[in-house]
Amino acid sequence: MIKVLVACRAGVGSSLMLKIKLNEVIAENDYPITVEHSSLDELEGFDGPIVVTLSDVAAELKDRGIRKEIVGINNILDKNEIKNKIQIALKNIE
Repeated sequence: MIKVLVACRAGVGSSLMLKIKLNEVIAENDYPITVEHSSLDELEGFDGPIVVTLSDVAAELKDRGIRKEIVGINNILDKNEIKNKIQIALKNIE
C-alpha cells in the first residue's frame, strides 16, 4: 500500500473534506492507497511518497523543495480532478 498524506495548514476544514473525497476516489477505483490526515506540521514526520493538499499550499511546498510527490487540488469536491491527479502521482512514483 502507498501512503498518502492529506494536509492543509490547520488540518481541519479543507483537508478533512479533501480526505473524504480522496477516500471515495480510492474506493471507486481500487487504488492501493492508505490515507493519513494532518496539518502541515506533521509533514516532516510523514514517510509516504505522496502529499495531497490545496493548490496554493502545493505551490508553497514545491517552492520549499519538499521531496515528495506533491498533488495540488483546485476543487476539493471534484472527484474527477482528484482521480486524474492521483493517477499522475502514482505513475510519477513508480
